[in-house]
Amino acid sequence: MWLALALTSVVHGMVSGRCLFNFPYSKNPEARMNISEMVSFWGYPSEEYDVLTEDGYILQLNRIPYGRKNAGSPRPVTFLQHGLFGEGSIWVTNLANNSLGFILADAGYDVWIGNSRGNTWSKRHLVLSPKWEEFWAFSFDEMAKYDLPATINFIEQKTGQKQLYYIGHSQGTTIAFIAFSTMPQLAQKIKMYFALAPVATVIFVQSPFKKLSLYFMNTFVILQEMFGTKEFLPHTALGELVLSKFCACSKTCKSVLSMLFGFNWSNVNMSRVDVYAAHSPAGTSVQNVIHWLQGVQSGALRAYDGGSMYNSLRYRQVGPPRYDVKNMKVPTAIWSGGVDCLADPRDVALLLPLVKNLVHHKVIPQWNHLDFLLGLDATEVLYQEIVDIMKSQEGRIEKERNPEM
Repeated sequence: MWLALALTSVVHGMVSGRCLFNFPYSKNPEARMNISEMVSFWGYPSEEYDVLTEDGYILQLNRIPYGRKNAGSPRPVTFLQHGLFGEGSIWVTNLANNSLGFILADAGYDVWIGNSRGNTWSKRHLVLSPKWEEFWAFSFDEMAKYDLPATINFIEQKTGQKQLYYIGHSQGTTIAFIAFSTMPQLAQKIKMYFALAPVATVIFVQSPFKKLSLYFMNTFVILQEMFGTKEFLPHTALGELVLSKFCACSKTCKSVLSMLFGFNWSNVNMSRVDVYAAHSPAGTSVQNVIHWLQGVQSGALRAYDGGSMYNSLRYRQVGPPRYDVKNMKVPTAIWSGGVDCLADPRDVALLLPLVKNLVHHKVIPQWNHLDFLLGLDATEVLYQEIVDIMKSQEGRIEKERNPEM
């Protein structure tokens, strides 16, 4: 669907100008690198691990143990979790002074970067093949129930540190709200939770995905007939070509991507478009997309609705259970965008009273959904504030340990 719209805009761009022949942006070497290579390219130490989940998925986990000039340990741990259709490189995809992963490493933190099941780097399983439907039978339920505990526990075992800072964007906040409200033992391992463009409900989402959910209403059989029951929006060479070569200079294509994914083109480093396109979208399961569309219809944060028989076997009730964010006790800082089409300000307003340990909330009026990751002004507007809050938290922790200081 998205690709068809983008291709239409490509034709429009080619007819109306010379975009194809006069593409103005140079090729960046990171466009052909994986996450570890991107980290090393900028002169940072890079480590890569495999994490095995309880249900057999093998997730890639990347690490920047320290910055370019401040080796040493132990260092406070931070964990970064991407959103829907994303992957871990989004935290290191800009220049070093404009990528949160690098900024945190240089600020003295041990940075870990997650990859959700089914994306480009986490498409493995002990038994199941990605060619099988069974591999793709998951949604953000399983990411919260299995991926986060496995990853956080792995980091704890590797570093010896009992707590970490969690930073999530979009779906990366959704799975955190679920995990930290349903698993108190896991929640105790979080020093502070930083929610960027938080998504719990999607009642007011403005993306065309809302129209898609209304079109299918109570049946998603047609959606499965259109897209199958396996992977949705994986990374492809054609998609990369469309995004990097044509969308950078096609107004129509830019509008399509703004509506779908919350791009704010006036706040994007256009010289990096080829790097963005080389790594996104990174895919997910059709079931995960259906789960999100169910959220648009129900107006609630609920488990996946697989029908009465599925629900009875899995949940022991006819309908899917709700997740109650109020049960989460983790200290939480939230940043939201004033014009975010996916994490709509009205949905955020419904979320805030449910966060019982809210320590900080800031609205960035001019920001859309991807400004939190790609914004030219992200370092000044957001990233430095995150570092400052972490430093303040570390100071409080140190005082509690040594009250005479």
